[in-house]
Amino acid sequence: MNRLVRVSSELNSQPGDLVSARATDAAKSEEGVCVEMAMVCLNDFEEYAKQHLSKATWDYYDAGADDCCTRDDNLLAYKRIRLRPRILRDVSINDTRTSVLGMEISFPVGIAPTAFHCLAWHEGELATARATEAVNTCYIASTYSTCSVEEIAAAAPNGYRWFQLYLYRDRKLSEQIVRRVEALGYKALVLTVDVPYTGKRRNDIRNQFKLPPHLKVKNFEGMFQEQAGSQEEYGIPANTLDPSISWKDVCWLQSLSRLPIIIKGILTKEDAELAVEHGVQGIIVSNHGGRQLDGGPATIDCLPEIVDAVQGRVEVYMDGGIRTGNDVLKAIALGAKCVFIGRPAIWGLAYKIRCSYTVCFDQGEEGVREILQILHDEFRLCMALSGCRNVAEINRNLIQFSRL
Repeated sequence: MNRLVRVSSELNSQPGDLVSARATDAAKSEEGVCVEMAMVCLNDFEEYAKQHLSKATWDYYDAGADDCCTRDDNLLAYKRIRLRPRILRDVSINDTRTSVLGMEISFPVGIAPTAFHCLAWHEGELATARATEAVNTCYIASTYSTCSVEEIAAAAPNGYRWFQLYLYRDRKLSEQIVRRVEALGYKALVLTVDVPYTGKRRNDIRNQFKLPPHLKVKNFEGMFQEQAGSQEEYGIPANTLDPSISWKDVCWLQSLSRLPIIIKGILTKEDAELAVEHGVQGIIVSNHGGRQLDGGPATIDCLPEIVDAVQGRVEVYMDGGIRTGNDVLKAIALGAKCVFIGRPAIWGLAYKIRCSYTVCFDQGEEGVREILQILHDEFRLCMALSGCRNVAEINRNLIQFSRL
């Protein structure tokens, strides 16, 4: 059955009937003969995005650092993990709900901070925010958004949002945006700590990647006028990031805001222990999608030692390589409270379903919803097939590591 009109009869509840009535009506229309169909997994959306985005845009989103070994291993690592399913457990009712920082979400998948959504769809981050609000999950808005934090908040006023933050040489830039997101009701600060310098992404260099003139890093609009004409790096003046960032800056951030602080970019138990000592509320196990240090470990391989190190004192999340509900189940079994997806959200934004005479339904937002719905459906199915009736029953007893 094609993804356009798929409404799973066994999943009519949570996260709701996500395929819009307009989509269903259009699919039933006598004059609307659908051209693009059968989007049944995230890889289908990836292939569509690769075919329809410009080369420079695709290369930017797809990029890993150097030889892309870490980027690729983020995916391959899941194939080294096998599941140990339990049987005869009465899985007639399944509950995928969980909570992050005390907030209930529909299932343990959120949207990771990714830049420049307007490159994939003109509404960009506004569409992403509305999709995550509709699904009732968490969206981490990126500093490098092509819509401002104010615009994102207005687009999805009831959405659950965190804000991803970098620290800059000019601390006033960081301070100003922290004040803005706190006033707007963002619920946490996600401090990215693995970018003292930007990793070498070869295709971006070959393509001389720059934002097109009509797009800006909206959160900093008008703030770099005195540096107009200077060399840019991903939409802002080069050398704006502060390579001297250290643990003392976590303390500075805590003095600045009462929002919970989550550290994104931890890959070792030593740094996880330091994070706990410095009083943060969460850790995102992340290697930046393999875009920073090549040759580092896959995030799923790092997860167990970090979970063991923190011993429940803070919540542990993870991103990198999530492509199926099976992947989600493995990450939750290894101790992640929630996982976050980056590139797949972009593929959803890029997906444009057209009929013979008109567009079947709103694009962008619906594509992201479909990505999340697919993961929800797959996760719930894998839970049931593994003998788990709710998220609390998912644990390491499900996991068997393969020697492949």
